[in-house]
Amino acid sequence: MEVLLNDLSLHGQFASIHDFQDAIRSIMRIRKKMWQYGRELYCHRNVVLAKVTYEKTMQQAVKYFDQNERRAIMGWLTQHGPFWEDSRSHGPDDYFEFQNQIVTDTALGEAAYRCFSGSEYQLISLATSDWLFTPIRVVWYRDNQITDIDVFNHWKTNTLETALQASSPLIQSWEQLAFIMRSRCTNLTFATDSFKPLQGHPFVSSAAQRIVELLQILDKSKSCFDTHGQRTVEGQDIYQNHFTGDKAWFTDSSDTEKIEFKAKLTFNHPERESETLFCTWHGKIKTPQLRIHFSFPISVNEPLYVVYVGPKLTKR
Repeated sequence: MEVLLNDLSLHGQFASIHDFQDAIRSIMRIRKKMWQYGRELYCHRNVVLAKVTYEKTMQQAVKYFDQNERRAIMGWLTQHGPFWEDSRSHGPDDYFEFQNQIVTDTALGEAAYRCFSGSEYQLISLATSDWLFTPIRVVWYRDNQITDIDVFNHWKTNTLETALQASSPLIQSWEQLAFIMRSRCTNLTFATDSFKPLQGHPFVSSAAQRIVELLQILDKSKSCFDTHGQRTVEGQDIYQNHFTGDKAWFTDSSDTEKIEFKAKLTFNHPERESETLFCTWHGKIKTPQLRIHFSFPISVNEPLYVVYVGPKLTKR
């Protein structure tokens, strides 16, 4: 389960800096509580620009804190994160709405898209705000369809802790990751040694979670075809949001890389002993630099082979 700070719960509602201090301190305590479960509280870098009183933004209001608190808050919100926009799923053209309010480009819109895609995403809101209810029903307008998506929202430590306790266990090793993803992603065909390149490398929980998200999108995309072999509306959305654009999750290797690293990008075929697959398409994990290489194009009739999960192969 991943939790995002609901940026909409900062809307200039505090009568004084003191009232804001109490609220943000509560969020910082909740963030520490999440660490006990191996989880992080995601935020957006622009949240520091949100109004907390009629006149002051969060960035301005934090100046009234003592030095240690100020450093802790600003370090989280501007330097360390984690920041959900770094692995954003929904696009700027996706139209998400809550009660006639556009929530595209917000944590609520991102959480709604992630929930629709099958991931477990929830929100935490400031306890003094207009967002003290759950679930939050988001309406997604896409093509000619209207989809309702419920996003669970918290503003108290105890309810969030209950949700954390009930969530899927945190993956704690590369071996556990391999076992879980092979059983969970039934639309994918994994090579026997696809996860072997991770062995010997330090386990990084955030990277493991990113691999889970990428493989779930691949698994979903393999199922999004109609009886004529064409992508469904959902399949086209996945393709547009994750396989195209400057911030695509999945991209092809450059022409230069295909020549220079041809041997490394050629893998034994998972099912045909005498054949190989040239898998230049890959999913990206930034920290550390890991890659998921898979067969492409994705079609209804051919298996989607995942042949490699491990360190970036095209390093110069």
